[in-house]
Amino acid sequence: MPAPRSPCALCDADGGRLVLRTPTLRVVHAGEAAFPGFYRVVWHAHVAEFSDLSPADRSLCMEAVVQTEQALRAHLGPDKVNLASLGNMVAHLHWHVVARFAWDTHFPAPVWAAAVREAPADALADLAARLPALEAELRERLARL
Repeated sequence: MPAPRSPCALCDADGGRLVLRTPTLRVVHAGEAAFPGFYRVVWHAHVAEFSDLSPADRSLCMEAVVQTEQALRAHLGPDKVNLASLGNMVAHLHWHVVARFAWDTHFPAPVWAAAVREAPADALADLAARLPALEAELRERLARL
């Protein structure tokens, strides 16, 4: 059952730089400078929990998360991909899909932890340069869903 509508950052805005919008969901680049490979899969309808979705919508949502993860792996070659659907601050269903690298500012801790090092500028620039191709492939992948 959908949560009651109240002011919601993900109902009122995309939640990042829009990569793709479908009738049911969108994928956005989070715009976190220390994490160029940080994307969100956002369900359009205002629901708080994954279990609020029908079985078919859950399947579609998770397939979008999987396709996002696979595109990150193919284009960025991360050491790990983190998936999270917390919603503690924004109670609107969305998944964080984050490419992680042993050199990143927080690794191996979560992206929300305190930084433990500076990220190499050349590595960040290299990842940023790969994003257009990653996002083009991601749009192709998600258009097939």
